[in-house]
Amino acid sequence: MDKYQALPMSYLPVTSIRQDMEGIKGIILLLCIGLNNANLAPTISRVVYEFCEDVPVGEVAFIIEASDPENDALRFAIFGDNSPYFEVVISTGEVKVKTLLERDTDGFTSLRISVAVTDGTTEVQRDLTLLLKDANDNAPLFDLISYDESVPEVSPLEGSSLFSISSSTGEVKLTGQLDFKSKSPSYRLKITATDTTVRQVTAFDQDTGVNDVITYSIQDSTAEGLFKISSDNGIISVASDINRETVGDIVTLTVKAQESELDVNGNIASATTTVQITILDVNDETPKFYNCGDTGDTCEPATDFSGEILEHSPMPIDIQMTVDDLDKNPQTELILEGEDKDVFSVEPQLAMSKSSVRLAVKQPQNLDFEKKQQMFVTVIARDSDKPTFSSIAQVTIKIIDDNDNSPTFQNDTYSFSLPEHSPAGTLLETITANDPDTMDKGKLKYRLLPDSILSYFDVNPDTGDVFVKDGDLLDREARSLYSATLEARDTEDKPGTTVLEITLTDINDKPPVFNRVSYQLFVNEGDELEQEIEATDGDEPDTPNSQIVYEILQSTYSDYFIIDSDTGLLRNRGELDREALAANLNGIVELEVKATDKGTPALSATIPVVINIADVNDNQPEFLDTSYNFTVLEGERGALVGIVHALDSDQSKEFNLISFTIKEGSGNFIIRRADAKQGYMGNITVDPGIELDYESKDKQFTLQVEAADLDQKAAEVTVLVEVLDVNDERPEFISIDPVNMKETTTAGGVEAVGAFEGYDQDTNHSLVFELVSVQCKCNNSLGPCDWFFVEPTGEVHVSPKITVDYEKCVQATVEAQVVDLFTEKGENNSATTGKMVINIEDINDNAPEFIYSDAVFTVALPLLVLVALLCPVLVTSHLHPVGSHPYGPASSVPGSTPGQTREMVEPVSIKARIGILSKLHCRTTQKLDATLRGTYLVTVTATDNGGLSSSTVLEVFNIDEDSRVELTFALSLTEFNEKKAEITRALIAATKTDVQIASVEEAKDQQSRATVRTNIGAYFVHSNGTTLTQKQVVSMVSNEDNYAVLTKLGLVNIGGDPEEEIEVDVVKYIMVGIIAGLVIVLTVLITSLMCTRRTYSRKLKASKAMNSASMIASDNQKGGAVVPGTNKYTMEGANPVLNLNIDTTLALDMDSESSDTDKVSLNSLDEMTFPEKSSYSNMQKIQEEDEDSEPPGYIEPLGAALAQMDKKKSTNNPLIGWSNPAFNTTDL
Repeated sequence: MDKYQALPMSYLPVTSIRQDMEGIKGIILLLCIGLNNANLAPTISRVVYEFCEDVPVGEVAFIIEASDPENDALRFAIFGDNSPYFEVVISTGEVKVKTLLERDTDGFTSLRISVAVTDGTTEVQRDLTLLLKDANDNAPLFDLISYDESVPEVSPLEGSSLFSISSSTGEVKLTGQLDFKSKSPSYRLKITATDTTVRQVTAFDQDTGVNDVITYSIQDSTAEGLFKISSDNGIISVASDINRETVGDIVTLTVKAQESELDVNGNIASATTTVQITILDVNDETPKFYNCGDTGDTCEPATDFSGEILEHSPMPIDIQMTVDDLDKNPQTELILEGEDKDVFSVEPQLAMSKSSVRLAVKQPQNLDFEKKQQMFVTVIARDSDKPTFSSIAQVTIKIIDDNDNSPTFQNDTYSFSLPEHSPAGTLLETITANDPDTMDKGKLKYRLLPDSILSYFDVNPDTGDVFVKDGDLLDREARSLYSATLEARDTEDKPGTTVLEITLTDINDKPPVFNRVSYQLFVNEGDELEQEIEATDGDEPDTPNSQIVYEILQSTYSDYFIIDSDTGLLRNRGELDREALAANLNGIVELEVKATDKGTPALSATIPVVINIADVNDNQPEFLDTSYNFTVLEGERGALVGIVHALDSDQSKEFNLISFTIKEGSGNFIIRRADAKQGYMGNITVDPGIELDYESKDKQFTLQVEAADLDQKAAEVTVLVEVLDVNDERPEFISIDPVNMKETTTAGGVEAVGAFEGYDQDTNHSLVFELVSVQCKCNNSLGPCDWFFVEPTGEVHVSPKITVDYEKCVQATVEAQVVDLFTEKGENNSATTGKMVINIEDINDNAPEFIYSDAVFTVALPLLVLVALLCPVLVTSHLHPVGSHPYGPASSVPGSTPGQTREMVEPVSIKARIGILSKLHCRTTQKLDATLRGTYLVTVTATDNGGLSSSTVLEVFNIDEDSRVELTFALSLTEFNEKKAEITRALIAATKTDVQIASVEEAKDQQSRATVRTNIGAYFVHSNGTTLTQKQVVSMVSNEDNYAVLTKLGLVNIGGDPEEEIEVDVVKYIMVGIIAGLVIVLTVLITSLMCTRRTYSRKLKASKAMNSASMIASDNQKGGAVVPGTNKYTMEGANPVLNLNIDTTLALDMDSESSDTDKVSLNSLDEMTFPEKSSYSNMQKIQEEDEDSEPPGYIEPLGAALAQMDKKKSTNNPLIGWSNPAFNTTDL
């Protein structure tokens, strides 16, 4: 037999496959080695399979996935410990369930089996893993079969029928009518607060792999409404007040645990349990009968009961009777009476508590529907302890036909169409079932399954009318098809079902919906706007209900835009101009777009569309006026002239920002921009650094003001600025010529001497004049006086009580200031004062006066004529000093002849005047007698043109000719005359005498030939008439100070030939002094050389100076007389020892050219005469050639030489030396 041959159950035992495989293993291996074309083994591609536990027996659980490379036919086999649960189809690999698998009972979650696959030549084995999925095939299971609990009742007291209390809030309410007379005036209520939790019931899903959610509910209760249960956790709690006398001792609850998902049969699995709650109370009530109805939930007191029983049925009859003795632990006897009491018996006969009473059939044969359709019995309930406590109930037993049929529907499926959102109560259809049993006629009950459909639809349980329960939930767009099961049950609860398929049709209930909350669009003005506004409609597509029409709602700027009604494309109607919009919108246009569907009634929605129109600089600024005229007061720096306004129509700040510029006429004005309510304003002000002046030529300015935006788009306007006058100019004087007035003989004066004139550039002014000072020129000097005063009008008058006297003052200067009373700004007086020069004219009211002089008048005999030296006399003139004074003849009286008068002197009138003085010169008219000695008295008379005269007597001393002193000056005659006055003053200062120059003559120097000299003869006379000798004059002039002054003026000699003693003495003393000075200098030099380290740089400097000096030409030497025994000294060159400038080209001894000069110098020294160039003025200053300082000045050359040694020690002393050609220290 083939090892893979199918068994009757398509099953191969694993053991036979193994044995056969072992026997042929070697053969197959040899065959594979020996064949060139070896057979390839099959491949098992999958080893893990998954299937549910509820796969029926005989159904395929899974198919083994295997393949062969040569596509050979495969055969399959399974084996292993778990293989008995399955069977395999050899040819297809289908594995079927052989024994039903219970995952929850057997504990299987996964199985392992082995599989073998062969292609007829090669066999492959692998282990498979089978995962068993749990199926929802077990109902929930409570942890207990039933539950018992006890709850204390609430004992009703008096008045409890009048009051009620909320079990949850504790609120006590009045439930009846209070009557003070007929009822108790007071009530005592006992309120007990207890925990409402009674018990928790727990159920679990036996399908551990599913572990479905369990919900709890109370299916039945013997006391309706007393208890409730939590659907989530199964906690039973008290729901209302409990009264044992009302509800009984025990309240029985039927609790249902239900899974949330359908089980494998398509039903909702559930389980129930009973919870009994005992209520305890006292035994004090009469037994009573209650009708608790079909369900037993509600019991009402009753005396008539009925029951039904199938014919010939031995089953007890439920007459819905309950007997209850409200006493605690009652014992109630039940007794059956009546005509048919023998057919039945009552159960129970003794009730210990509230008990259901039923009738047991003792004689079923008597229950014959055809004979008797109903029977009657009486049930008596009596308290065994108190027989008097009893109740009677009548029971009617109806015999009914037997019910052996279930309800059926005409169709298995009913289909309906219903518009969505149909209102509640809308009837879909009336569907009824048919039951042939007579007892079920009209008694069928209908309901819809599952319970979830009851939110949408429901059925009338009696009529089978299927209707809409909640139309708001019927939304086609959410769910368009509903499926429900309609169930009909007869009186025996036999069911019959049919399927209802309800399709919702569309209505226009969905308004269009925009895909955005709003649209924010941006576009530049002038550009094209295109934006598609999109909306969708949830109603059925391609129907009018979902077709949308777009429109723009009317608004201020809605006409600027259009929208395609079909596509929603929004565009601008014309060119967008932001300036056409209100400025406060800031370029934002708000539109409202409406989308409306075509349904009936039409539904619509709107959306705001905000369009931001960006500004473009497409407008240039414009001035609000075509021109501007402003005025401004002069002199106000930074004053506001006026404001120009300009506006740029562009709305954005970036483009409407305006800058102002003064294109023309901006020299005196500036303009600044400022914000305005509309546009900008340009504040034109005067430049803070400039003051406008009305008095200048510019009283009006024409400005060209430009307003430009950022892109330099500009507009111009003309601004005319007129300068207004402000009284800010100081008044000024008009120049006036000097005025003349004659001196007065009486005080004061009526007429004005003159008048000041002033002017003011301001147009509005009032000038007054004020006196500042009066200066009078008296005795050639100005000083204050009070001769004149000034009226406010500017007229100048002579002060009262003042006499103007020419002889005191010849001129007056009146100084005044002018004041502007209307000045508004600045100083109100003139910047400079006005001056009036008043020349006082003389009148002939004074005789001439001689002015005393301390001059000494002398005459040297014998003289023929004394010119300009005899008797100079000053005479004051009280007349205007023009012309000459007439003088009378002068007479002289010789001192030897007192009283003798002769006409020997005549006056000479000189027209030249000195100030207001006239100078008189006298001369002799005849030769004086030389033998006469003494003093001449000369009488001089002065007479003016008015005939007034005066006289004076002059003393003229007669001096000896021997007292004449000769002086020689190295000056030409012309030069001497120019310096004559200065020379005379110098001689007077040196000799302290009156110097009378008697003669002046020019002479040539015989030795120098070319030298021009002037010789003068002079008398040096004391005030007493005595004279100085030549020797005395020389002694006084030789004083160092006097000598320096006179030699500077050219004095070279005094007297005639030099005296021997003077020459010897002078030279000797000079030489002694020079030798002594030289010894001192040498001592200092030697000491300095020994103590001071001379640097190389100093020696180099001296060497460079020597080299420089050697290059100087010899023609630079100076000429002139020198001191005997010395070399001629020059400025050029330098002595490296003394650091003095010398001419190094000269020999140390006298050169040939200097011999004549030396000789002349020797002679001149003996004669106390000096060469032409040897005056003090010719002594030359030599400045040290040092860049930092100058040597100090020295008269003595030796001192200068010594000073040169220390010139570097101080920077404060100027390095100055004196070069005297008459003495050269180099010779030392």
